Amino acid sequence: MNHDVILTCAVTGAGDTPSRNSAVPVTPKEIAQSVLEAARAGASIAHIHVRDPATGGVSHDIDHFREVVARVREADVDIVLNLTAGGGGDLIPELDRGVLRAGAGSDLQTPAERHAPVAELLPEICTLDCGSLNFGNMVYLNSADWLREHAALVKAAGVKPELECFDTGHIRFARQLIDEGLIDGDPLFQLCLGIPWGAEAQTQTMLTMRDLLPDNAHWAAFGIGRMQMPMVAQAVLLGGHVRVGLEDNLYLSRGIGADNAALVEKAVGIVESLGARVMRPDETRQHLGLRTPGGAA
Repeated sequence: MNHDVILTCAVTGAGDTPSRNSAVPVTPKEIAQSVLEAARAGASIAHIHVRDPATGGVSHDIDHFREVVARVREADVDIVLNLTAGGGGDLIPELDRGVLRAGAGSDLQTPAERHAPVAELLPEICTLDCGSLNFGNMVYLNSADWLREHAALVKAAGVKPELECFDTGHIRFARQLIDEGLIDGDPLFQLCLGIPWGAEAQTQTMLTMRDLLPDNAHWAAFGIGRMQMPMVAQAVLLGGHVRVGLEDNLYLSRGIGADNAALVEKAVGIVESLGARVMRPDETRQHLGLRTPGGAA
């Protein structure tokens, strides 16, 4: 069991969720405010995507990231920042008169494009997805050589990568990146459970994935939807850290919509009911060996 728990809040994500829950933040101002509310509720880390303010859809606009980060850093509230660097991997294959191409709705970026907000804003953590996945009806595309290139960019920036693993093969590839010297320090893994069609959100799966990690790994896990809070408890009991937030789950309980602060408060309650505690942001930086915000390690 883990008695000192890092709690991440994934505040908005990139899915089509604002139409289903009005608390999902969309504009940079709303996203920053939600980050600060999650911090006040007890979150150690905020995981941040940005959205198109006009449509609520996915965005990679560095200006939006810049505004969110500035608003959070200027506030008198401490929280570790974890920027997504996993956007731009959505491939919807389409066969057009015998020619295979990226169909409407595809969203593809190079490693350098994915890395641009991280390189400029220097968060303490950024995500590095460790493989491709059949994600619903599309392919979430992450080729091995592109991930190697991306890992090298993150390493050069001095930012700690959070190794996002949606299945056991992703852990295998993450270990390969470590063996190749592309990951510095003790690695940080996020076990992503319940996403169609990746690893299931269940005890057996989490235990299997945990047992595949390197001995010196830090790790967290999350489940989506109704499995969010059960996976909080399970991760703590198996020795890991946790993640909640509106990116992964829109409801506080059946039929009751959530906001990020309420999800954090509920997760803090679960952690404390198990006899553990949630680490402060400053403790999180020390525990994971993170750089100071926007500066040197």
